[in-house]
Amino acid sequence: MNDILIVDDERDIRELISEILIDEGYTTRLAGNSDEAMSQVNADPPALIILDIWLKDSRMDGIGILMAVKRGNPDIPVVIISGHGNVEIAVAAIKQGAYDFIEKPFNIDQLLVVIRRAMEASRLRRENLELRRRDATTAEMIGQSNAFRAMKAQLEKVTRSNGRVMLTGPAGSGKEVAARFIHANSARASAPFVSVSSASIEPERMEEVLFGRESPERGVEPGLLEQAHGGVVYLDEVGDMPLGTQSKILRVLVEQQFTRVGGADKVRVDLRVISATTRDLSAEIAAGRFRQELYDRLNVVPISVPPLAERRDDIPVLARAFIEHFHQSQGLPLRTLSDVAEAHLQTMVWPGNVRQLRNVIERALILGESNGAIEPAEFQAEAAPGDTDGGFTLSAELATLPLREARELFEREYLLAQINRFSGNISRTASFVGMERSALHRKLKSLGVNTASLSNVRTHQRAEG
Repeated sequence: MNDILIVDDERDIRELISEILIDEGYTTRLAGNSDEAMSQVNADPPALIILDIWLKDSRMDGIGILMAVKRGNPDIPVVIISGHGNVEIAVAAIKQGAYDFIEKPFNIDQLLVVIRRAMEASRLRRENLELRRRDATTAEMIGQSNAFRAMKAQLEKVTRSNGRVMLTGPAGSGKEVAARFIHANSARASAPFVSVSSASIEPERMEEVLFGRESPERGVEPGLLEQAHGGVVYLDEVGDMPLGTQSKILRVLVEQQFTRVGGADKVRVDLRVISATTRDLSAEIAAGRFRQELYDRLNVVPISVPPLAERRDDIPVLARAFIEHFHQSQGLPLRTLSDVAEAHLQTMVWPGNVRQLRNVIERALILGESNGAIEPAEFQAEAAPGDTDGGFTLSAELATLPLREARELFEREYLLAQINRFSGNISRTASFVGMERSALHRKLKSLGVNTASLSNVRTHQRAEG
């Protein structure tokens, strides 16, 4: 992309610059005043603008054009030229976001060096943005369980709208993946997806990070909201946002504009907001830590992201997807999962949800063999306290019981683990453990397990799916 817009009120100057740039392999467009310049920018944004500060018979001068361009197209580098240059003008231009300042009469070699540097900076920004977009568009939703399908159906509905979405669910359950899925399948897919980690940003820096800042020394530094213009801003852990910032975010949602820290000009933005939280925001509101008005603005479409414990059917397919991902991204061995390993993963406790499963698979691939199927022993790092590597150790409770009581306790825990693995489906559990359905019901009854409650759980899950 080598398209350069040259804005100068002197026809000879803009045509001279154009001829020089064409000889260097660039394509050019010319404008003699602010109206022509903004018309060109709005019709098809150029890769770079060369802009004269002083424009005779023009509605806006160069600084005004610069500010207008940066509001709507902050990634376009602007090189300022002027025959009346001085330090004050240079500082004003840099403060408003200009890439560099050159004084007339300019040296051709100097101009070309500045243009090449500005074009390279623009290219790197575009590539970085493209990588972020590609990361968003490859955010794949993986699963087949009833809980997963119900959530995905809701996500697909909201991709067709521009409404604000609030994702709730425990840490590691995949809320950001869900947000990226919405973005990648929406009309804003080609625009930025910018994530704001409310929990990790220091409260005193929150406003600078979100809104950006202006200073004579460093000029304009766009914030995350400005970087997300035209796309999606994802407010992760929004419940951790300071109260003062909450009120300003609320104003942005209402007005779609804000002022940078240290600045005076209004910055207009077009944003879709997706928020996420692990907190009970109703309780936070009652405690005075979260604003009711902001909650009402953000919670237009609430969607719950289920924990991994509610989608155990998805564990094998997620694990295989992670194996493939780490093979492609890190060159780790492309191994398979043994049937025993799959079953073991489905019966494990996952307080860290999908994120924890991903870590377990990555660790097994790094520390394990380079070939062969992954076996349960390779997941020992996630075992409960008291377990030993590779060996069998009785729990303290089993070790103190007579054989008959220990066997009953083991049978009860084993059958409950298998029922949990198969999401309460008694028929699938019976088939796996090698029992008739009626025999399994009798065994569960003898062990004191309420089969009616298990059936109710399964019926509820089926209804949700």
